[in-house]
Amino acid sequence: MTPDEYDSVRVGDEVIADDVEVADGFVSRAVGLMFCSPVDDGYALVFEFGSERRVGLHTVFVRFPIDAVFLDADDRVVSVRRLRPWLGYAAEPASTVVELPAGGADGVEEGDVLVFDQV
Repeated sequence: MTPDEYDSVRVGDEVIADDVEVADGFVSRAVGLMFCSPVDDGYALVFEFGSERRVGLHTVFVRFPIDAVFLDADDRVVSVRRLRPWLGYAAEPASTVVELPAGGADGVEEGDVLVFDQV
């Protein structure tokens, strides 16, 4: 995975996001969803790190709860975490992280493989 855009993110035939952005620059990765208004269902922000490493996320200045899906190099789910606004924190080994509005990862389980459909 390295395109700048994806049309959708899915698990099998179930689309979990159809409004997908890739945080591909230093600023977009650092800011993420901070200072944003709540995002709509179907939105995903994808962080690609190129190789697996311990990735830490926080929700300081994020005004709404989010789901964070941590993926290994094969896009297999290693962890799904729901983070509260302002106080959430998670750190997991991952090569990709997908942030969704809370509930967006309902039904996504460890071991699932996410598919990123290209534009």
